[in-house]
This record gives sequence, structure tokens and C-alpha cells, in this order.
Amino acid sequence: MLQTFDERNRDLLVNINGTLTHRDQAGISPFDSLVQGGDGVWEGLRLYDGRIFRLDEHLARLADSAKAIAIQGVPSRDAIVEELRKTLEANGMRDGVHIRLTLSRGTKITSGMDPRLNQSGPTLIVLAEWKAPVYDTSGLTLATSSVRRFPPDCLDPKIHSNNLLQSILAKIEANAAGADSALLLDRDGFIAECNGTHVFLVRDGVVMTSHTDACPEGITRQTVLDLCEANGIPARVGRYSLAEAYRADEMFCTGTMGELAAVTRLDGRTIGSGEPGAMTARLSEIFAEEVRQSGVRVVE
Repeated sequence: MLQTFDERNRDLLVNINGTLTHRDQAGISPFDSLVQGGDGVWEGLRLYDGRIFRLDEHLARLADSAKAIAIQGVPSRDAIVEELRKTLEANGMRDGVHIRLTLSRGTKITSGMDPRLNQSGPTLIVLAEWKAPVYDTSGLTLATSSVRRFPPDCLDPKIHSNNLLQSILAKIEANAAGADSALLLDRDGFIAECNGTHVFLVRDGVVMTSHTDACPEGITRQTVLDLCEANGIPARVGRYSLAEAYRADEMFCTGTMGELAAVTRLDGRTIGSGEPGAMTARLSEIFAEEVRQSGVRVVE
């Protein structure tokens, strides 16, 4: 599941605080909070036919995360949408695009952790790339990581932070195990999420996923739960152990980067039949239809 370089991205224009710069010349100050301590928040967005899926939900989560870590001077929704539009139009993008939207605390007057050293306002970065969904929908292999997701009393996962070292350490373990992705547990040993996606189980026709005590409030995760409710599919949020995953009829991951993708192997066990299941296929179709019918238009 290693991503490859897309030649269309060779001459990307990256937007940093409203200025468009070629990817090879783009940069932020070594005094920026992102460099100093991963001090920022981010969102992943996907562009379909000129529209960004669940844009308002993503921007609300960005604003909530920024408020939680006391970032001052957060740009308005309309200001961010304008920078998204400007970036997409400059790159000639309309479909098949993933956007990394980042807001750091900004540039410090001198090195240090004290937020009072940030006196020039936040840094807004819009990085749009040509990128199709990255996960192999024929079936992913997961390996459970030794890394545990933080509970709210350590670092609340409702803060969608740029500090992703937990996920990176877990991915290192997954790579070493020959797996596509790492499954992380919470401090009590229940399933939290993968290193970059949320996780769903299916058992006896019921769709199940973890609560958000030890994983972010995923936008695609919530979309799947909403679609289950709208289509009469039983769904539950709870605490699920590895044994429940091993005996599941189906398992799948969700995320903006990769949409929905089946999991067919976990820790050397075959999940269900070892092939993507009927519920995963059904929800993938319903999700694709939702994408076609919704979204906020940003470019024509």
C-alpha cells in the first residue's frame, strides 16, 4: 500500500498564507510552530467533480481543534474556502484530488514552546494533490501495534493535531510485519482505530465501530453511521476487543484518503471468507452515491 509519485504533481502550486508557490520553492520558517513542535491542526479533504465532500464538517472540526489548543486568529470559513478555490483553480484541479489543509500556530519570535512567542498569527497551508483513493479495495492486511492510542486524560483525540508520532511509530511496526496498516488499541486493550483510518466490524448483519474516546471524530466514520441509519442497517458504537475482530464476518476501514476499504486479514487470521463482504460492498455503493449527490462546490 505504498503510495507512488503521480507525475501530474511535479509542478504543483502550494498555498502558504495566500501565496502560491511551486512545490520545490515552497517552505515555512524554521521558527514556525509546526517545525518547533508539531503545533498545529489539520484536515484531509477530497474533491469530487468540483465539490469538496463534507467540507463544512471538516472546517468545523478544524476550528474546534484550533480552539481546543488556543490558536488565535483562525481564518473564517469563507476565507479558507477562498484559499481552497484559489489553489485548486491555479492547479487546474476539479476531480480526483486530495487536499491537506493545515493550520499552525504560526511563526515564533524565537525558539521555544511558549505560545506567547507566536505573535504574527497562524500559518495556513493548502496542499492539493492529484491522488485517487489510496487503499486496495480487494482486501487489506492489518497487524496490531504495540503502540496505544492516548485516552482523553493524556492527549484528547478530539484535537486533530499535527503531532502524528503515535501513528508513524505504529506504521513502522506494520511495515516490518508486512501489513498494509497498523491496528491500534486503547489503553484498556479495546480497538481504537488504525494508524490513518477508522475501523468497522460486521457481525450477523450489524455494523460496529469504536467510540471516540481514543480515536478522532472521523468525518467518513460518521458518514457511514449516518448512512446506516438512513438505510435501515443496524449499527452500534461500543468497545470491541481483538477477539471480536478476529471472529467478525467482515471488517473495513474508512477515511477521506481512502474512502471505504475491506480488511481481509488481521494478525495472521482470515477475516470472514477472506474476501470483501456483502455489507462492505453495499456501504461502499451507498457512500459513492452520497458523494455524487452532495458536497460543497468550490470550483466549476
